[in-house]
Amino acid sequence: MSTETTTTNPEAAAVPPPGPASVDSRVPHGHKRLLTRRDRITLGLMAGLPTILHIALVWVTALASIALAFTTWDGIGFDAIQWVGLQNFRELFTQNPQFWPAVQHNVVWFVVLILVPTPLGLFLAVQLDKKIRFSRVYQTAFFLPVVLSMAVIGFVWQLVYNPDTGLINSVIGANTPGHYIDWIGDPDLNLWAILIAASWRHTGYMMILYLAGLKGVDPSLREASSLDGANEWQTFKNVIFPVLRPTNTIVLVVTIIESLRAFDLVYVFNGGAEGTELLSILVTNNIIGESSRIGYGSAIAVVLLVISLVVIVPYLVTTFRKERRS
Repeated sequence: MSTETTTTNPEAAAVPPPGPASVDSRVPHGHKRLLTRRDRITLGLMAGLPTILHIALVWVTALASIALAFTTWDGIGFDAIQWVGLQNFRELFTQNPQFWPAVQHNVVWFVVLILVPTPLGLFLAVQLDKKIRFSRVYQTAFFLPVVLSMAVIGFVWQLVYNPDTGLINSVIGANTPGHYIDWIGDPDLNLWAILIAASWRHTGYMMILYLAGLKGVDPSLREASSLDGANEWQTFKNVIFPVLRPTNTIVLVVTIIESLRAFDLVYVFNGGAEGTELLSILVTNNIIGESSRIGYGSAIAVVLLVISLVVIVPYLVTTFRKERRS
């Protein structure tokens, strides 16, 4: 019986066999660099530049406006800024004859938007949710005013309200000398005329919001309601509308913000004069107007900011609490 002796070459043993099983022991398992230096620079610029612009154009300007509200400044040279404390606010609340009418008009703006175009937008959304024929065409037609600029809407409705050649006066026969109805110049009519134009746009906005909410309703709820013998109105009132509670909250907040930020439409119509005063108009007239009372205009802006926060903060708190619970 012969015994075979295998001679092992030390150099051959030191070289690992070729193949996919060979792994470089110097590369740790699970540590693979996915982003190159160029990728990190690109991501840094993509995230950093918007953040810097947001801080500079939103937060810095907001804080600067709050600080300027306690000063007087004509906008010429920073050395002209003088600290006056609460003087701007005292003058605003007690001596400005336009302030309280402007607050009242903003409140009227909100009440009209919440009572007229909001229910109308809900009605249109319910009808379009039934998948009627040409529903896409109707959605486009009703949503088109929302896409248009408020300034463009203002110019369009100026043509409608024109005393001489306007559509409304022509239809009701008020376009003859001595029978003109000045929808824009009459202080008793111009605010309501502007609100009609604003409601025309706001209806399409509300329709889209409610239509999105209706698309999220579970179809089994409708089926269960019909099996219980409920008609269409009972199903909507007792089943569908309670499910739309998150959408109703969003609609309420959006409507309040729209009523506070109303500016373009009024400014195009008549510059916010003769019965159409708004807080946003007062801010613009004092900061950009001939007087250039930047401190006083900033005080009005701070009042507008505080009113906005009274609405926005509770909404954000409620939203964050719901996210934590879920």
